[in-house]
Amino acid sequence: MPRTDDTGSAQGKKKIVIQLVDRRKPAKDDGSIATRQLVFPQRAKHASSKSTAQFLRVVDLIHEALITGTPTTKRDMYYKDVPLFGSQAVVDRLVDDIAATIGARRADLNVRASSKGLISGKGLKMHTHTGETIEVSISESTLIPPSEEIQRYEVQDDLSWVLVVEKEAVFQTLMHLRLAEHPDLAGPGFIITGKGYPDVATRQLVCILSENLPMTVPILALVDCDPYGIDILSVYKYGSISMSHEQDSLVAPRIAWAGVRSEDIAELDIDRSTLIPITKHDQKKVRHALAMLRRSDLPRKWRRELQHMLHSRRKAEIEILSSKDIASLPSHSLNRILVCDGANTDRAQTSAHRNALLDYLVKRISRAVQKSAEKFGL
Repeated sequence: MPRTDDTGSAQGKKKIVIQLVDRRKPAKDDGSIATRQLVFPQRAKHASSKSTAQFLRVVDLIHEALITGTPTTKRDMYYKDVPLFGSQAVVDRLVDDIAATIGARRADLNVRASSKGLISGKGLKMHTHTGETIEVSISESTLIPPSEEIQRYEVQDDLSWVLVVEKEAVFQTLMHLRLAEHPDLAGPGFIITGKGYPDVATRQLVCILSENLPMTVPILALVDCDPYGIDILSVYKYGSISMSHEQDSLVAPRIAWAGVRSEDIAELDIDRSTLIPITKHDQKKVRHALAMLRRSDLPRKWRRELQHMLHSRRKAEIEILSSKDIASLPSHSLNRILVCDGANTDRAQTSAHRNALLDYLVKRISRAVQKSAEKFGL
């Protein structure tokens, strides 16, 4: 990785050149991995040695974690030298680029991901290496720990489905509605959220479930019908460029798109004017969506949805599923909800929203469970 070079200097002095894999850039046309260089000293008049110092500090912290046997996180590393790093993104990039350069996983460097993902449901116990047992609950969310901390997973035999939700707010709604044990479903399930783009621990868990659960247990995803939602879904199913060197432990090929899709909007007869126009901020993801269309392994339904979105230049969030129900409620029905909810209009609308979303998901999950049973001969 590091090398010395005595060329290119007027005085013939040696310089240090550190070549790292650059995960931010796509592979070159010949299939080789993109790289970046850190050079010290630099020839520019006002050049700074800060990038090299940041690299050496990260290497020092990784070495310390390996020697002491004490796991660290990127967040811990950042706070150990905030003035040098300046931002968390600097540490994140260096750690992952170093791991990719030497062909190792972050866990091999004793650097673990900070957890943010949540899970709720029935029938999952996670037994840690320290002897602790983490039992997932229907009524409360559980922080998803990194897989390196887990010795073994224990799943009940009657688990029927898994739902991965893009948004934490929707996750909390479904948890309080106790979707995981809904009486109209074939059996209990898990609800998982990565709170937007998923962290490594969440992706690890979804990957483990994808690899080990019976094929009769569908793994579904509920995301916004916009460039970001589809991109998040693709991270779960295909992985990300930035973590391509750890892809085997992070992808869940079985995950299927439950919604939101354009056909949902058509079925509910939702007014097109209620859809949100794609903004300038969405343009980057639109370009990424165009790149996704060129993937040979892209599911046909995904391709159709992307094409429809790019053509209409409209997007739909999960919350759109309930918009027609709220708008079309007769006054006497709304009044009845108002009474039940303490004459609070906002809470009445939330109640209608939650019921509509719950009904939608019960139908989607039931259909997926039935199809899985039929496909695999049960």
